[in-house]
Amino acid sequence: MAGARREEIACLRWQDIDFQWNSLTINDKVDDFRIISLTPYVAYLLASLPRRNKQVFSSPTAVSGRLADPSIAHRKACAIAGLELTLHGLRRSFANLCEWIEMPSGITAQIQGHKPQGVREQNYIRRPLDLLRVWHVKIESWILERAGIEFEGKIKSSLHAVK
Repeated sequence: MAGARREEIACLRWQDIDFQWNSLTINDKVDDFRIISLTPYVAYLLASLPRRNKQVFSSPTAVSGRLADPSIAHRKACAIAGLELTLHGLRRSFANLCEWIEMPSGITAQIQGHKPQGVREQNYIRRPLDLLRVWHVKIESWILERAGIEFEGKIKSSLHAVK
């Protein structure tokens, strides 16, 4: 639910996750890295993963120690769900779903790791992590609600904190 590129997530290391301050440091394709908010449900999912090595998405059989290609598992999950969706389609879906909650396009782009567009975005807009978090939590809650996933966790307290 971050709209990140496949490799940006695949390379994620445990040291890149800050569960205390709810942030992710992602090795960025465009810049060296970017920091985005760690949303409550994603934090819950990541915290439940086994810690076999320094890689978040570790693989005991891969030479690199991490999951190299999630395509097979992705296609299997899509078949079970009756969906036709590519891995890159997930990234596109994030951008499209952000429109439904009227998330400012610059915030969507920043979360996804796109370069700022236009003079105003490039030179004047500086968004703190907490501002990104307001919208990131909002889109996560919206997606979970539509998916019928009930998750109380920190979402309720996070939503109250950002209102």
